Amino acid sequence: MGLGTTFVTTRDGVRIACSQHGNGPPLVFVRGWITHLELLWSDPSFRAFFEEIGTHNRVVRFDMRGNGLSDRDVPLPDVADLTTDIEAVMDGLEIETATVWGSSYGGPPAIRYAAEHPERVDRLILDGTFAVGRDTVTPEQHGVGRMIQAMPSASEAVFAGMSYLTDPEPTMRHEQRVDRAVRSVEPVFAAHLYSLLARIDVSEQARSIPAPTLVLNRRGSKAVNADAGRRLAALIPGARYVSLEGRAHNPWEGDAEAPLREIWEFLHPGESSMPAVRTVRGGLVVVLFTDLVGSTGLTAALGDAAAQDLLRFHNSVIRSALDGHGGREVKHTGDGIMGTFGSVTAALACAIEIRDGFATHNASASGPPLLVRLGLSAGEPIGEDGDMFGSSVQMAARVCSQAEAGQILVPNVVRELAAGKGFSFADSGTRELRGFPQPVQLYDVGAG
Repeated sequence: MGLGTTFVTTRDGVRIACSQHGNGPPLVFVRGWITHLELLWSDPSFRAFFEEIGTHNRVVRFDMRGNGLSDRDVPLPDVADLTTDIEAVMDGLEIETATVWGSSYGGPPAIRYAAEHPERVDRLILDGTFAVGRDTVTPEQHGVGRMIQAMPSASEAVFAGMSYLTDPEPTMRHEQRVDRAVRSVEPVFAAHLYSLLARIDVSEQARSIPAPTLVLNRRGSKAVNADAGRRLAALIPGARYVSLEGRAHNPWEGDAEAPLREIWEFLHPGESSMPAVRTVRGGLVVVLFTDLVGSTGLTAALGDAAAQDLLRFHNSVIRSALDGHGGREVKHTGDGIMGTFGSVTAALACAIEIRDGFATHNASASGPPLLVRLGLSAGEPIGEDGDMFGSSVQMAARVCSQAEAGQILVPNVVRELAAGKGFSFADSGTRELRGFPQPVQLYDVGAG
């Protein structure tokens, strides 16, 4: 994950996993739905969104009890128990006051905490959430009750249905989102959280919140009825309610710029400018191509079976690096893999990990070395049918073809985007690239 994980302990003895990034006034993000600190950070949209928040805030995230890296073997909780987890994070990390951000299922515990500890909540953000669980139901959710009953025996199918409700067009494949959910929580615990919705009512606590509050909701969300957000905002004295366009439930998915701008203005009133928004959809995409050099020769030298074993190892190294740095595998190209990122820092760190991983393997392997070259570019490619198209994709592929074994090459656009981020670049000269009318200046990426 690159952030590190620390643990705090609740007053009833549950260990809660926390991570922190960024600098500035503390902001405690209460997700509370189904979470895993490391796996959620690998979502390119989520990571890019919260890296922006972290430019001016110390962002604290945590896995609630029963989820992710926190203690899993715990009694089934109610909202009061989940509120205790927030208390443990604030106390254990010695945070005197903070902005508290309750997202989706994290809203009710955040509301309770803000009402019970008003002296410790400077501001309150509530997105895609509710005060009364019964208010959340949308027309698309009529079958959710039956789905929840099937959770213990068919969790993958249920999580797939929930994934489509949350975002019909995610930047990650739905299969990846389902895998993340399955690895984040036990099916019985997830079923309990969903069934708990019908009993949640924090209306009284919402009426007593003194902190300035921002309530956000996507009017096209199929996961939580937009009326639930309006009713919640009406309960909180002086709350600002913003109805956002789009069908993606989470603010970091779909059009991420609009909610990020609202959050920025709420957190930093009176400041004239907001940092540039790096979103995966409708914004910057960094494209990475890898290529296994001499794969045909490997097959001839080793035979089909042994060569296939090496190819599987090659794929596992690259896919592990993609997952660890928030990349999305777009496709397998036969001798390599194409991936995309919402952050140039993540893309370069991933490429370096791949290069160094194969160098380490080759230093200790007794057989033929695995020689891999890598190329990157950046732009705004077009997504269609799960693939990516456009000049930035073509540029990355052509740049990769120019690299030597063990080399990472990038054009100037990547070098400029990475300025000041700790990476080194050596001039590799200009090259004629097929399909591009002018010679392209390339750079060799060194260690970060």
